Amino acid sequence: MTAAEKQPVWFITGSSSGLGRALAERVLAHGYRLIATARRVDALSDLAAAYPEQCRTMTLDVADPQQVSAVVEAAAAGFGRLDVIVNNAGYALAGAVEEYTDDQIARNFQTNFFGALNVIRAALPGMRARGEGHFVMLSASAAIANYPGLSVYGATKWALEGLAESLAAEVRPLGLRVTIVQPGPFRTDFVTRSFERARRSIPEYERSSGKFLQLLAGMAGRQPGDPLKAADALIAAVAAEDPPLRLVLGKYAMDKARRRLVTAARELDLNQASTPATEFSAGAAGPRRD
Repeated sequence: MTAAEKQPVWFITGSSSGLGRALAERVLAHGYRLIATARRVDALSDLAAAYPEQCRTMTLDVADPQQVSAVVEAAAAGFGRLDVIVNNAGYALAGAVEEYTDDQIARNFQTNFFGALNVIRAALPGMRARGEGHFVMLSASAAIANYPGLSVYGATKWALEGLAESLAAEVRPLGLRVTIVQPGPFRTDFVTRSFERARRSIPEYERSSGKFLQLLAGMAGRQPGDPLKAADALIAAVAAEDPPLRLVLGKYAMDKARRRLVTAARELDLNQASTPATEFSAGAAGPRRD
């Protein structure tokens, strides 16, 4: 095996922009091999040209299970294996719960949750057979605590994290690892390019979801996080001997996670103080089932 063949093989969905693009650039800069995927593969042509031996690009819509299976199989065959699978493809759906259409909700879940699930299920057999590999799930700070106006988007990320927690427990004995990434606001085009708005506007929600979405739009181009530094932190976590289940990126997300823990502890204390005991009393008979 040559030195190049010993380098890990990364597979990244949604590589054309945002954190996915930054990660693709840093993976290649580290000398690793990469299958960069996106729905618009022409946006990746510069990476393929700059790293012709390391980088291969493939068109992929993660919402299409048949295409996912074919692309994952071809990617593994091209470099001989897949070491790190990064489920990054996704977009935000913005608006109040009452404002979304059924189609908007279904499509957001189809991409953000089922798209990742499609990739995982396609990659698992090969990684399980080899007994090594790493799944990286790009979540969001909305999964730490959600915001008004991002109900469905946040729900897709909460669902993704629930899937990832169970997956981690299932595959750890097999030699595979899982890391959930919770990024704060990073200076990418996500809030302008990767946001779909609700198709109808109900004035009563301007004080809640509308106000928050205006605040979010005003952050465009002023987010505090450096996406290349986030990419390096993610690469370091994957390379760690004992990688974390959750990787919180950026001061904003870290502060938010700490506040969430404090709030959760306070709620538990209140529950313990005010909720009657619900267990059977010692020696009591269980419920009759006849």
